Amino acid sequence: MVVEQLISPTVPTLIPTDTGDKALTLMDENNLAQLPLIADEKYVGLVQENDLLDWETPDKSLQNADFLGYRPAVLASGHPYEALRIAHQQNLAVVPVVDAENTYVGSITRDELLRYVTENTGLNNPGGIIVLEIDPRNYSLYEIARICESEEVLLISTQIFSNKLTGKLEVTLKTNRNSLGGVVSALERHNYKVKEVFGDTTDQDSLQDRFNNLMNYLNM
Repeated sequence: MVVEQLISPTVPTLIPTDTGDKALTLMDENNLAQLPLIADEKYVGLVQENDLLDWETPDKSLQNADFLGYRPAVLASGHPYEALRIAHQQNLAVVPVVDAENTYVGSITRDELLRYVTENTGLNNPGGIIVLEIDPRNYSLYEIARICESEEVLLISTQIFSNKLTGKLEVTLKTNRNSLGGVVSALERHNYKVKEVFGDTTDQDSLQDRFNNLMNYLNM
């Protein structure tokens, strides 16, 4: 998937002759704190609500404003993660999308990015979560996945956070099972530090399987 596929059709645009008051009205109507300014199909800049509220002459057209130099954007052919990075770093509700010639293609909203993360990183799938704390030199996703698979647990997605205070990696494992007792024990046997577990650590699935096997044996 590329950025262009996430463009929202509901984000309005501004033109240089629009007034600051009109821009504020559009922002209020669409519940957005930023709107892109377009001139002759080219992306001029991202107009922010805070700048408009501080502007002494909001009844004037935007072409007279001195705050049009803010131009965050992503390429239409880029990966959605780049839009996520910019939205997070610059606290944007709207991320403008342009082509290689700076022609405005559209905008992605924060809601669309959140939906993308939910649908494409396995967050909406059932299953528990394990957080490991690992020394960077000892990190091996292959080994972690092998240990999990040995306990019949599959990794749906992984996230890595570098903790600058500890110098450790915090590796978040999204799994396909809620019963995580067996895989947690297996990871600890391989000297992995399990920092947090979000799921059932009693391994209820395994207990149920053993119970079913026993009942099948008694019924023979």
